[in-house]
Amino acid sequence: MRLNICSRIESLFFVKKRSITSKIIAQTAMIIAMTVVLSQIRFFAMPQGGEIQLGNMIPLILLAVCHGGRLCLMAGFACGIISFILNPYFFHPIQVLLDYPFPYMAMAAVVLFKNRIIIGTILAYSLKFMCHFISGVVFFGSYAPEGTSPIIYSLLYNASIVIPDLIICCFIIHLLPVKRIITAMNQ
Repeated sequence: MRLNICSRIESLFFVKKRSITSKIIAQTAMIIAMTVVLSQIRFFAMPQGGEIQLGNMIPLILLAVCHGGRLCLMAGFACGIISFILNPYFFHPIQVLLDYPFPYMAMAAVVLFKNRIIIGTILAYSLKFMCHFISGVVFFGSYAPEGTSPIIYSLLYNASIVIPDLIICCFIIHLLPVKRIITAMNQ
């Protein structure tokens, strides 16, 4: 059991070096573009930032499953930087990392559950939540109503965004012909 978990973690970060073809580069660029476009479709926006979106992480999730965690980490970083450029909310450099690139990069964790994408998505969104939660406690705790702990405030604030976003993402993944998409991306 322990060996299996270790090998999965190793597969996330230390994948066998394989050549990155022009096709994989083009797919990655399209995935970044789709992720950025989908992140602009908002169902609801919170006052201090954060939106419920239309499955914007799905392209990154599919990239992680098809081409591994390393490529998804790089694409997620690019998506986070582009997201920051489009909708900047700068408070501190660490806050920028926690609220922009790291949540997108968290989607690489799906690779740990390649054959069970919904479980991997839940794990990835849990990591995304942790990024936003830490940022909320450390940098936005002052927005908590008087008498409310910054931890509770950040927990409720970020859960009210990440949980509906996760539900939408899992629902869309359930409806998509994921195996057919993955097969097409790997051809």
